Amino acid sequence: MTSVHMTPVPNSTVVAYRDDGPLSRAMGLLVAGQLPPLPPVLAGTFVTGVLLLIGVAGADGLAVFAPAVTLLLAGPGSTHPHDGRFDWLVPPILRLIEYAFIAAVGFAHRLNPVLIFLVLGALAFHHYDLVYRLRQRVYPPPWLATFGLGWDGRMMVVALTALSGWLTGGYVVLAVYLWALFSWESLTCWLAAPLSGAETADTGTQD
Repeated sequence: MTSVHMTPVPNSTVVAYRDDGPLSRAMGLLVAGQLPPLPPVLAGTFVTGVLLLIGVAGADGLAVFAPAVTLLLAGPGSTHPHDGRFDWLVPPILRLIEYAFIAAVGFAHRLNPVLIFLVLGALAFHHYDLVYRLRQRVYPPPWLATFGLGWDGRMMVVALTALSGWLTGGYVVLAVYLWALFSWESLTCWLAAPLSGAETADTGTQD
């Protein structure tokens, strides 16, 4: 079994909090960390908000294109070290965009609220777990962001299912998949993490 100690330490905790998927990371490689992350994310927030205000009901709703626009704006900044004074704002803004988009699309298409909250609950569990484990220096494996799809991939999935007209089934599959993946990975990761390591990290920060 792979030890938790073998998991690479993130170069930047703020970048790890972003929860980027393969698409966003690939776009970040194109600019090699030279693009400041905050201004594009703010622009993506504005565009997404406008599209959601226009409306998301119907397969031809303009809001289904919000993930692509947000990815084009925020994705290239994924390789930046996020060492600016206000770059810590990027992860919570990305959470706001993702949660608002998933909720707005679901409610606009009159899905069962239980399905919407199941998807949002899986994301909230994952992001809380991510923040807590990084604080304890129990780092997630690199593959988790890939199989978890990232904020960009999850928004793309929701948009594609809305365009296909299979939104209910898409939310069911997404909820089951994300809960199974995140809960299983979190459980196995914390069980494999040595207690002494977490205690050492705590005492080290206190010293």
